[in-house]
This record gives sequence, C-alpha cells and structure tokens, in this order.
Amino acid sequence: MPSKQLKDLYIDELKDLYSAENQLVKALPKMAKAASSEKLKEGFEEHLEQTQGHVQRLEEIFGLLKESPKGKKCKGMEGLIAEGSELTKEDFEGAILDAGLIGAAQRVEHYEIAAYGTARAFAKVLGESQHAALLEETLAEEVATDEKLTTLSGEINRQANGGSEPKQDSRKVA
Repeated sequence: MPSKQLKDLYIDELKDLYSAENQLVKALPKMAKAASSEKLKEGFEEHLEQTQGHVQRLEEIFGLLKESPKGKKCKGMEGLIAEGSELTKEDFEGAILDAGLIGAAQRVEHYEIAAYGTARAFAKVLGESQHAALLEETLAEEVATDEKLTTLSGEINRQANGGSEPKQDSRKVA
C-alpha cells in the first residue's frame, strides 16, 4: 500500500488552491488600479468579490474535512502574478497595457480552471459529492470569467491596434 493516498493528494491540491486564491485577493486590486478601461477595472473588482467567495467555499470544504487550509504556497500562481506585475512596470499604457492585463488574467483563469477541474475529479472519485458541488460552482465561475475576458479583449485589442481591424495576411497559402 502506498504511503500517500488520493485523499492526501486531494487535500494538497485544495491547499494549493487556497493559497492561489488568497494571492489573487491581494493581486486583483492592483490589476484593477493599473487598468485604464472602466469595463476592465469593473471586471477585476467583480472577480475580486468572486475570489473572496472561492476562498470561503474552500474554507467550507476544509471545515468538512476537519483540515487546515494553511501550510502550502502555490508557486504556480505566485509566478503568474509576478509576470502580470512585471507588465505594469513596462512602458505600456492605455489599451496596450489593458490588453496585456487581460492576457495575464486569462493565464490565471486557465490555471485555476485546470486546478479546480482536477480537485473536482478527485472529490468525485473520493465520494465527496458536497465538495464536488462546491468545486463545480467555482469552476463554472472561473470559466465564465475567462469568457468575459475573451469578449472584452476583442474591443480592447482593437483599441490597442489603433482602433483598426486586423490587417489581412497578403501571403497566399497553397
């Protein structure tokens, strides 16, 4: 019998998510402050409220498990946030900075989508249907946020390109 069980891996994944979400609670206000688009600012502020709810759901799961959520630092999220922070220190401004912020935010969302999908799968296999439902709720919110960012990026990317439509590629493909 292995020394570690799937439940241990599940708890480890939840701790990683808890750390990731708490890092985001600190990063999202900075992203909102850096954004020039009012819609993007509002989107980051709305996602901050959602993220605080994600932390509460994870705390609820840890309460059901009678485990502490502390003790792990999510290095993946730490790196994603550091990359996004570097962007704000560059000479980009206006719609160009906003386009970069959306890219950074979508990398974060995709990371979270993968992590919540994994945790939900573990919860289902472990027979933790209440946990799985809570994780599914958060996963759906992460997917919806990513979709909102994609929609917003269309408008902002056009602005970043000087308001013009994409240039047509004049090369012929045989």
